[in-house]
Amino acid sequence: MINLDFESEKVYNTGRAPINIHAFKVPLGKVHIIKERCKECGYCWTYCPKEVLEKSDYVNKNGYHPPRIKKGKESACVACGMCEAICPDFAIFVEEIKNE
Repeated sequence: MINLDFESEKVYNTGRAPINIHAFKVPLGKVHIIKERCKECGYCWTYCPKEVLEKSDYVNKNGYHPPRIKKGKESACVACGMCEAICPDFAIFVEEIKNE
């Protein structure tokens, strides 16, 4: 089971969590990176709400470091699409994985 931020005691004490929180399934996503299209703007790893992405050591043909998925965060993506929406070079997209 994926540990959600809003399941913590801090959120429950604020009264902001839904009463039926356990009835909801957490969406899962798979991040796809087009490494050669990336220009290392850093928006994707800066604005990822789950901090799934980071700058890689790989250097693409243009000399930029595209993002990669952090170790241990392979299943942390919730398919929010923030990285996809904010990328100015269309170098990243998210595929939602059906979890049943």
